[in-house]
Amino acid sequence: MTYDEIVSVLGPVDSELAASLVATGASLEDLREAWNWLHNDDALMGEGRPLPGSRVGALTDLLETEDDEPGPAPAS
Repeated sequence: MTYDEIVSVLGPVDSELAASLVATGASLEDLREAWNWLHNDDALMGEGRPLPGSRVGALTDLLETEDDEPGPAPAS
């Protein structure tokens, strides 16, 4: 998986996250599936889809961690 492929799914990401995603050995399709699980898990479960495998799970964990990081403090 390349940086450009990652950006095609997630939009702009920092190089540290991109390197972590590549290090999982996952494919572009795995990344798409992880993104879908993060944003549509109820719909996917409703379709009876199996829970994500280990690579997709690792990607999901990395992406969840990225989403949980606090952004800049709001201006007062």
